[in-house]
Amino acid sequence: MQIPRRKPLTAEIAVFSVGLDTYWKQFPGLLEEMHRKTGILLKKLEKHQVHVTDFGMIDNAAKAYETLPAIKAADPDVLLVDMVTYATSITFAPILREMNCPVVLLALQPLQAMDYANGTTYIQLCNDDFCSVPEFTGVAIRMGKPVADIIIGVLENDDDADRKIEQWCRIAHARHDLRRARLGLMGHVLDTMLDMQTDPTAVTAAFGAHLVPCEPDEIMIEYQALADNDSAVRDMSGRILDFFDTPDPGADPIAEKLTKEDLLTASRTAVALERFIAKKQLDGFAYYYEAQPASEMRKLVTNFIVGNSLLTGAGFPMCGEFDIKTCIAMLIMDRLEIGGSFAEFHPIDFARDTVLVGHDGPHHVNIADRKPVIRSLKKYHGKPGSGAGIEFNIKTGPITLLSIGMTAEGKFKFVIAEGESMSGPIPPTGNTNTHGQFQPDIRTFLTNWCKVGPTHHFALGVGHHADSLQKIAESFQLDSVIV
Repeated sequence: MQIPRRKPLTAEIAVFSVGLDTYWKQFPGLLEEMHRKTGILLKKLEKHQVHVTDFGMIDNAAKAYETLPAIKAADPDVLLVDMVTYATSITFAPILREMNCPVVLLALQPLQAMDYANGTTYIQLCNDDFCSVPEFTGVAIRMGKPVADIIIGVLENDDDADRKIEQWCRIAHARHDLRRARLGLMGHVLDTMLDMQTDPTAVTAAFGAHLVPCEPDEIMIEYQALADNDSAVRDMSGRILDFFDTPDPGADPIAEKLTKEDLLTASRTAVALERFIAKKQLDGFAYYYEAQPASEMRKLVTNFIVGNSLLTGAGFPMCGEFDIKTCIAMLIMDRLEIGGSFAEFHPIDFARDTVLVGHDGPHHVNIADRKPVIRSLKKYHGKPGSGAGIEFNIKTGPITLLSIGMTAEGKFKFVIAEGESMSGPIPPTGNTNTHGQFQPDIRTFLTNWCKVGPTHHFALGVGHHADSLQKIAESFQLDSVIV
């Protein structure tokens, strides 16, 4: 079962091709052939939910300077330079100098190889896509703005090149939403969790996102406006029961079969959350608030988990414990379409050489390996309150972790790892868990992970995507390490 996105994916991709204007008079038809080549690239990009602006052929210095203001005004998330034939670096350098986004060079020649016996200068120029790449990259390094990537290959029927183009469209999705995101921040850090502390100004400086101060009373207004028999609450209860399994209790004495009361509270809270985030125009939310014991406010703020999970699955990342850094990591993973669950390390299974990976909610329910479970919990361990909890494994197979830590100098740092989600039993505690296996062995991996300074939470996604995450870190001028 899949929860549809609240908002469609999108990104701004700018494209221009480069050439040498001297060629066009020397070789009639060559310019038209260059336009045809770029047209094929544009059709590839259209498949990946991006808005593409083609700035045409830049073939001399004057055009580079003339086109620069329009490219800057487009505010691209990624700039692609189509190296259709040889070009001098002045067609590129003035634009590169002003860019604050990743710049990727594409050298995609039409032919697998020239027909040498029948080769002509014209045919060579049609396939000279790589010729000026070293000149461009050398100039970029001299300017202190190295290119983000180089994609070398064949224009059509090249799976590797197509995969790399798709990867940059995914990266553009993550950059587009993160640079413009409104991320709600409500409450305070869970007492004594020093690694959770984050400066909102540092977030805006590093990523562009705005942290929006939110009050629990704003959600309470929406909650109190809902009667228990409100149609929206009934619809949410039906949606929850359709989506989640409600098994009988297991061994844990604090976990029981979902009660009608907990279902009702979870439903009212989920509807209130959705209305609140719509009113605040948020793209993500991190929170922690305790309220007075036995108060209506405590009942509300401690029962976000079910609504959280449904929202996270719909592309709206939510984090407990006020962890805005992991909220950002979850948003990045979601826009890469690899999930993005709120997670931490749980007990180690030395017999299987795995570690349980999960949290007390929420996970990204779209990456569950089967129908997720909902249970009533008599207490939320380590926190106030009681109510519904979510439990499931994620899909077996490759997984990626992203923790956003901070250096001693106060800069954000991506800590990344790839591993495997293994089949295996999980405790029936109403919490998410999966068996994670990492190389070279679980003891060594966990030791190495801890030594590089992650936040203890991380985003968990499916597939191996360390390369994409490193490219995203580099695009924001941040350090990263793969453990």
